Amino acid sequence: MVDNYGRRIEYLRVSLTDKCNLKCIYCMPEKEDVEKKCCRKKMSNEEIIKFVRIAASLGIKKIRYTGGEPLIVKDIDKLIYNTGRIHGIKDIAITTNGVLLEDMAGELKNAGLKRVNISLDTLREYRFKKITRNGDINKVLKAIDKCLCLGMTPLKINVVLLKGINDDEIGDFINLTKKLPIDVRFIELMPIGEGVKFYKNSLMTSEEVLERFPMLIRIKNKGISTAESYKLRNARGRIGFISPLSCKFCKDCNKIRLTSEGMIKPCLHSQEEISIKEYIDNEVLLTSKIREAILSKPEEHNMELNKRSETERMMFQIGG
Repeated sequence: MVDNYGRRIEYLRVSLTDKCNLKCIYCMPEKEDVEKKCCRKKMSNEEIIKFVRIAASLGIKKIRYTGGEPLIVKDIDKLIYNTGRIHGIKDIAITTNGVLLEDMAGELKNAGLKRVNISLDTLREYRFKKITRNGDINKVLKAIDKCLCLGMTPLKINVVLLKGINDDEIGDFINLTKKLPIDVRFIELMPIGEGVKFYKNSLMTSEEVLERFPMLIRIKNKGISTAESYKLRNARGRIGFISPLSCKFCKDCNKIRLTSEGMIKPCLHSQEEISIKEYIDNEVLLTSKIREAILSKPEEHNMELNKRSETERMMFQIGG
């Protein structure tokens, strides 16, 4: 389906839960009771399949399951398997922190999972504990090895750049791409939720990274991508920059999002949300609501003007 600005909407991100087994400093509040911010009534896996089936009939081809942390959701392997059986769905991916992935990777691949993005903001054990508030990086590193052994490549690693916190590791992440089929994607910190507290002092743009690493070579993307792609000469992997503020990509945005409690977000940074939970068993009305959401996608966000997202949600409540 095409929106009002000529963009073909083919990509759906589904947040399966707003709960997480980590508590990253720029995502989750430290002192507040996170449970109070988490919704109580989540969509069931069966309801999600109903939604995806209708979305696919309207042109959705690519599904990404996110969280919170999607791997804490019961029967996610069955959800992925049933998603793959829907006519029109060509690609199924997840974004995960990787802590639980090593033991689940084989089952998920067998279920039909095509691609994995792992969120990893440091390669140093002590720093990982600090950023995630006591997470174990060794579990994530083992998960990366497991995915590579299973041939789930190119494996993408998402790194949120935090000036003064992890920017001294940019070179280490870039070097991962030399011999491994890994795509490292540096993501600009967004002024949303807890990220607002870090934004003023910790924002680091892609331009700053490219000035520091002039050996990176620009390459063309295949198809629509939120990342500008680069690589080292003769490297197996690639480097990507996702820059929603300094170089926003709204004109090519081809996605809508579904939150874990059944709200469609036409734009990540907009306040607008469309509830579909009450229509999940009515195919005609559900189809109408998804059409409504696609046609209500704004032309662009205004974060660069306001220096913060318009949404009142925190990132763990949306799924990125």
